[in-house]
Amino acid sequence: MHRYLPHTPSQREEMLQAVGVPDIDALFADIPQSLRLKQDLKIPAALSELELAREMTALAEENASADKYACFLGAGIYDHFIPTAVNHLAGRSEFLTSYTPYQPEVSQGTLQTIFEYQTMVCELTGMDVSNASMYDGATAMAEAAFMAAASAKRKGIVVARTVNPQYRQVLKTYAPYQQLTVEEALFGNGQTDMADLEKKLSSDTAALIVQSPNFFGCLEDLEALGQAAKKAGALFVVVTDLLALSLLEPPSAFGADVVVGEGQPMGNSMNFGGPGFGFFAVTKQYMRKIPGRVVGQTVDRKGNRAWVLTLQAREQHIRREKATSNICSNHNLNIVMATIYMSLMGKEGLREAAAACMKKAAYTKKLLLDGGKFESLSDAPFFREFLVKCSEDPASLNARLFDKGIIGGYDVSEDYPELEKGWLVAVTEKRTAEEIAAFAETAGRDEK
Repeated sequence: MHRYLPHTPSQREEMLQAVGVPDIDALFADIPQSLRLKQDLKIPAALSELELAREMTALAEENASADKYACFLGAGIYDHFIPTAVNHLAGRSEFLTSYTPYQPEVSQGTLQTIFEYQTMVCELTGMDVSNASMYDGATAMAEAAFMAAASAKRKGIVVARTVNPQYRQVLKTYAPYQQLTVEEALFGNGQTDMADLEKKLSSDTAALIVQSPNFFGCLEDLEALGQAAKKAGALFVVVTDLLALSLLEPPSAFGADVVVGEGQPMGNSMNFGGPGFGFFAVTKQYMRKIPGRVVGQTVDRKGNRAWVLTLQAREQHIRREKATSNICSNHNLNIVMATIYMSLMGKEGLREAAAACMKKAAYTKKLLLDGGKFESLSDAPFFREFLVKCSEDPASLNARLFDKGIIGGYDVSEDYPELEKGWLVAVTEKRTAEEIAAFAETAGRDEK
């Protein structure tokens, strides 16, 4: 990034001569006069650098960022601690290549990082192969459905309603263009209703898609769900969280064929909701059907260890109609940051962060319930996030919290009308005992 780009009159004249035009107006000769702006833009006059810095700082300070506010909002994007070294190392020259490392001879740093990332994803999920990431968790899930339909030669997708609502919306948006039908399985007590699910699985079901920890933070019974999927002859697709997997048994232990999810909690800031990155891992059986790219390890002609793009089954590399996907670009910078984060944290560090989330979330829920104003909407085990109900409207509740410098939970009633006044609260390792106490005390206070 260049903070200062000086263009003097002589430099502009030199550039015009180089492109062969006499003046700036000649550059736009193809644009009709009727379409050209004929008056000054209604914007403030130019400022000096000092004045501009003050103006931008004042505007930035009007934002309610997680740097100044204690954040208890999750619902898919989470406020985790990111070591300073992550951003520092991600800016090194080894990673300053194009997002797609087409030329391995000049992209070894990026390719090695992707290879390490794939290895870490496989270790956490228990799967055999990981691709080089995708746009986000939602598109990764949709791609899993497409891959399942192509593999099983079936057109039905059953997805649990406990899966993130935005993920389900993306799936429903893409499904008609693949001639897929999507059915949703109901839930109770914050978990998938097995009786309803089994009614919806059929001989035409290509995939059963579930999320654990699910949108409500609850852990699903993956063993029972996996058995139901296999009984129907469908692929078992599990949406999950990499940080949670540092504590939980991997989805592979329950027969998952595909494991996907959003990787933002791994070393990526919230960024106003994105970008993050989607991870996508499969068993060896589906390796050649995986969307996107896979980086492999080899040796160069001198016998030195090297990395290359091993599998590239996307439309830029093969015939479009033969491609596994046409929407599978990876978010390379984001996975570089995730790889650095996981390397710095290590196995024990990831476990400690995940355990802190789980314990602090349980403590926060207990404080809310003990206050008497809230009731639990699920007694299922949960990780980092939990669902409660309050007599007070969530919008009013969040407004009161905001006045105290606290970003409150998520009102789930917009996505789940049956959960009127349901409030989804997320607690990460960043939250201190003082912040949790202030949150519970303010939320538990009677509305005035």
